[in-house]
Amino acid sequence: MSTRAQIAIQLGPEEWAHVYVHFDGYPAHMLPALARWKPEDILSAREIRQVTPEALDCFSPPRDPRILSRPTREFAHLYMWIGCQWVHVVPQADAPGV
Repeated sequence: MSTRAQIAIQLGPEEWAHVYVHFDGYPAHMLPALARWKPEDILSAREIRQVTPEALDCFSPPRDPRILSRPTREFAHLYMWIGCQWVHVVPQADAPGV
């Protein structure tokens, strides 16, 4: 079974691109795999089967990322670029927004 995830990248004040990742989206895999990739690389990929340190395995043809007004976790895991590094974001139950 796939562990789906998304990567939210801020494009503007209220504009976030959400790039879909189809499998291996769990933090133990994704955080080391994302380490070499910058937000520009992820945006260029548009829709990803799997992230590895060596490559972004992308769908062909890819779908464009969803654009939302805030970072939103729609699958098992959400990753964001914060302070020049990738972070696994775990929303609090009572927190508005994520």
